Amino acid sequence: MVERFSLSRTYLTRGVNDLVAESLPFAKFVMGCLQRHARGDWGNVGKEDWLANEQALVNGSRLVSVYETYDLPKIWIITEAIGDDGCRASTCILFPDEY
Repeated sequence: MVERFSLSRTYLTRGVNDLVAESLPFAKFVMGCLQRHARGDWGNVGKEDWLANEQALVNGSRLVSVYETYDLPKIWIITEAIGDDGCRASTCILFPDEY
């Protein structure tokens, strides 16, 4: 896998973590989505958000991806903007209602 940016520390919200622990299919979905996010496949975002993410790779702002499939809950993956230290602080995987 060729990453287009560093995920830095990766966190799961409690809701995502609990479902990952209970459901192997959901755990595999989350891992696959995280890999897609790191490759710059922003999932089910609109064209405007896709372009904003591409620009964020250049200017260091926040990256947001949305992933959904017919039989599993939708997740968001957010990688924070580059800080004063020149690094992205973290990536969080969450359900939309946990934002």
